[in-house]
Amino acid sequence: MTYKDVINLYEKYRKIYKTDTYKYISKILREVKIIHYQDFLKNPTPKKDHEQSWKPFKGNALERLIDYILKEKIEEMGLRLINGKKVDRTEPKNLSIELQTVKRNLSIDFGKFGFHIPDVDLIIYNPNNFKVIAVISSKSSMRERIKVELSLKQILMEHIL
Repeated sequence: MTYKDVINLYEKYRKIYKTDTYKYISKILREVKIIHYQDFLKNPTPKKDHEQSWKPFKGNALERLIDYILKEKIEEMGLRLINGKKVDRTEPKNLSIELQTVKRNLSIDFGKFGFHIPDVDLIIYNPNNFKVIAVISSKSSMRERIKVELSLKQILMEHIL
């Protein structure tokens, strides 16, 4: 099972459910898990724990599905959608001027601890002025959601108050 297979499965559902396909993402991921498990049985990990293999795959699959679903509509509005990891993990000197500016606009100044960007999966921005319009954090587990939400709440509280 690859991420391309996940997108292909989404397209299969889209032929049936048209514009309502996004409502079936959970169902798609359940189907993907079955296929992923069958693939896992062919090449199990040393600990033979499918869940350990499934969780990161599911998180990345969800992120890529959201990117795939939103990208076309966002670009129709004259905006851009990029992967947050690409911006976060790449040194500014290795980014285009456009993405350097987006990264700077998203960065939060922690004073003596420097500038950091929040843990986001997707960034929507205006390519004309590089302003960040929205960020999407597509977490697939409650633990991930709580961790990110608490850190974002702390950041907002420090910068608003």
